[in-house]
Amino acid sequence: MIEKVNPAHPDKCADRIAGAIVDMAYRLQENPKIAVEVLIGHGYCNIVMESSLSKETVGEHLQEIYDIVDRINGCNTATEIVYAPQDKLLALNQADGVHCGDNGIFKGVPLTEEEKKLSAIARDIYGKCQHDGKYILDGARLIICQSNISSERLRGLYPNAEINPLGDWTGGTDADTGATNRKLGSDMASSVTGGGLHGKDLSKADVSVNIYAFLKAQRTGRSVELCCAIGDSEIDGKPYSEIVEEAHAYIRSVGGFEKFAEWGLF
Repeated sequence: MIEKVNPAHPDKCADRIAGAIVDMAYRLQENPKIAVEVLIGHGYCNIVMESSLSKETVGEHLQEIYDIVDRINGCNTATEIVYAPQDKLLALNQADGVHCGDNGIFKGVPLTEEEKKLSAIARDIYGKCQHDGKYILDGARLIICQSNISSERLRGLYPNAEINPLGDWTGGTDADTGATNRKLGSDMASSVTGGGLHGKDLSKADVSVNIYAFLKAQRTGRSVELCCAIGDSEIDGKPYSEIVEEAHAYIRSVGGFEKFAEWGLF
């Protein structure tokens, strides 16, 4: 049993905005430290960010953040941004090298055929209708909730599916709210433990160790369980710097943090 949402789902809109701001931070600073939380809905977007970027630098790029929100959510969104500098004690954790930036328990699990199948279905539907949608697969039972497309057309594509159980609907952030890292199951399948993937730099274990564990599970075909403490310089027998670089290579391969936020890990 697995659920998948597409990039136009309100929670994914929040993830994508957070990811785009992290992309901006990496463009402005080498190895920035940043954490972004986004709450969006009904014409409003609230952004709280803490970062190693200076207040002056963030101030110089406020219009870029507003433009990100308008591009992803649509124009005329009322956006409020709260900025705070990175905590000075936490900053010392990275002063003499790359160390784990958080405590956590993480796992990676090989994807099942059911999870791969639903991911393909979600992408197929989104390729035909780029609006808010959610999809569930439980054995032979496929449930499709896709906004801004007729149920009749969807039945032509997937005749055995349960289509829009409440009828045709209009979704998006005018119908619902979205929050960063609320769709972890859609992002990580059975690999969900603690911590979200989006809106954070690569020093955060939530990002790097989650990606590393997931990729290792896919390579080996075996589940991986890891734990770490803030300040660790080695995890799973590897220097944390190598885990960060492997995660960064993966982020680059999918096109950046915003693109990563569209679908998560599968």
